[in-house]
Amino acid sequence: MTASVSLSLLLRRIAVFALVFGIWFAPVPAGLTSPAWHLFAIFAGAIVSVLLGAFPLLTSSMLAVSAVVLTGTVEMSKAFAGFANPSVLLVVVAFLVAQAVVKSGLGRRISLLIVSAFGRSPLGLAYSVVITDAIIAPAFPSNTARGGVLFPVVLSLAQGAGSKPEDLEGRRLGGYLMFVGMASLAISSALWLTATSVNPIGAQIAADVGVAIGFGWWLTAASVPTLAAIALLPIVVRRLFPPGVSETPDAPRAARAALASMGSMKRDELITAAAFAVMVTGWILAGSLNLSVTAVAFAGLGVLLATSVLTVDDIAKQGDTLATFLWLAVLFALSGQLNEVGFMGYVGERLAATLQGLPWQLVYVALLVLYVLLHYLFVSQASQVLALLAVFLVVGIENGVPAPLLCFALLFASSYFSVITPQGGSQNVIFVASGYLTQPELYRLGLLITAFFLAIFLLLGTPWLLFITR
Repeated sequence: MTASVSLSLLLRRIAVFALVFGIWFAPVPAGLTSPAWHLFAIFAGAIVSVLLGAFPLLTSSMLAVSAVVLTGTVEMSKAFAGFANPSVLLVVVAFLVAQAVVKSGLGRRISLLIVSAFGRSPLGLAYSVVITDAIIAPAFPSNTARGGVLFPVVLSLAQGAGSKPEDLEGRRLGGYLMFVGMASLAISSALWLTATSVNPIGAQIAADVGVAIGFGWWLTAASVPTLAAIALLPIVVRRLFPPGVSETPDAPRAARAALASMGSMKRDELITAAAFAVMVTGWILAGSLNLSVTAVAFAGLGVLLATSVLTVDDIAKQGDTLATFLWLAVLFALSGQLNEVGFMGYVGERLAATLQGLPWQLVYVALLVLYVLLHYLFVSQASQVLALLAVFLVVGIENGVPAPLLCFALLFASSYFSVITPQGGSQNVIFVASGYLTQPELYRLGLLITAFFLAIFLLLGTPWLLFITR
């Protein structure tokens, strides 16, 4: 059995290297430079290796970044620029702050309060997560920061129920809640104009093609498909990844008893709650006060360290956080380079140009599907919006697709496609690093839930958009 597994792994690794070398030595398409083509070969190899299970994500990322630098494909300063990227740093700091919420006992207290109200089933817990996320979303210009708020709660819910990442079966409840939380961030970002910084960027690009979108019109357009997706999300994920238990009828009573035994909030809980409240307030007001959400997170972490709620030893134990920092920083930088060297724009233009002359309905569906699938090549929602949104809008409108319909469809997709890969949005990584889900599970669930979102927005969102924009 071991020999067959080893042979299978070897064959998958050979296939990955064959893919990289095949693309590398293939003729460079007209309109692209050799560095752009070679960078694509290495980046594609890194992603495919994870999809096939040939290498873990960290290993693939380390091999990719060393290859692009040693071959002279990308300058060293650009290849490693992700390690200083504010979004990447925010993910790491938010994950560390989440440990304080758990360690202090605050997370357990919050989770017990939620369980006492909604804990009769895993489905009830999942709905408490998505409803909370949808309500607080308009106040957060960063869905990564919002993930930093949700993650400690989800982690405490999982741990409070006895679900541990290292337990093969027991992890399923935690995995279910983690993925629901991750997917919730993607879909709630499509509901509100202010739920992520990507939305105003996209709205400005839409304005350039004559479609002015304000807060109210965005909410009206998004309401029907997005609320339907939010309502169905916990049920669909439960079907795809059963949590292992269906009912927990005694959980609310047990939670109330545990809360009573905890007594009043302790020192570390109070400090963590105060620091967290200040961080959340800073994140909410970041836009109006011109604050850096990453700097706010660092300030919160500094307070927790200064008051010994977190210690250096606590941070030293977070090996998964370091691994996450390494692969996210690398993929973020390489994805940005693919955009900078013109590869993403080239792909978007070529794919979109092939649709010219087709009925506008077919062009609309094809552009939307292609736009979503291309997110496999991006580690940032903003980078794809900046690289491809204008191109897809121009091609679609020139082929007769109603401008408001296409604008809204692509703008909403720019939020919900973030769940398609573990690295598809920086907010995902906080949940991915929990260890409750394997990489193959994350890719499988990501594809299926993205397809579910796409179907909702096509079948329900399209007629609704046509109705309100006619």
